[in-house]
Amino acid sequence: MKIYTKKGDQGHTGLIGGTRVSKGELRIEAYGTVDELNSYVGLIRSFDINSNSVLQLMEIQDRLFTIGSSLASDPEKSNMKIPDLLESDVESLENWMDEMDTTLPELTSFVLPGGHPFIGHIHVCRCVCRRTERLVVTLDEHDFVAPLVLTYLNRLSDYLFVLGRKIAMELNIQEKEWHPRY
Repeated sequence: MKIYTKKGDQGHTGLIGGTRVSKGELRIEAYGTVDELNSYVGLIRSFDINSNSVLQLMEIQDRLFTIGSSLASDPEKSNMKIPDLLESDVESLENWMDEMDTTLPELTSFVLPGGHPFIGHIHVCRCVCRRTERLVVTLDEHDFVAPLVLTYLNRLSDYLFVLGRKIAMELNIQEKEWHPRY
């Protein structure tokens, strides 16, 4: 099977359900940014990281494919069965954060992103997640988005923040707190 079809050469693509739309459509931008986010999650998974976090990140990548499938579907014309996002997926993120939080010092101020290339990549991933969430919020204001998608993306950015803190602790990297000038 060839990877190229030439169907998109004029700037249009097909949604699940057959509808052809501009590649500049908000729905395409939203699921394309989910794909970008998934790639960043894959990048942070490729660093030297504990096996538990690797398994969590792989599950997150699976859920991001689920979200991408949902966003790539024409809400009015697709009869194709796509994977479901479940409340338990959001609960998993929350449980993982709670578990990591038990070992972290209390957060008393904002933390400057960075301190190590790995931690910097986690924060970039978190920012891509926030951008994804903003795009999906805008899409939801105009068209159907499965309700748990926004919840999951919001919780995922929190997870990535906590993961960055946890990795900083594991690497013995001192977090740099932000102290605003007044």
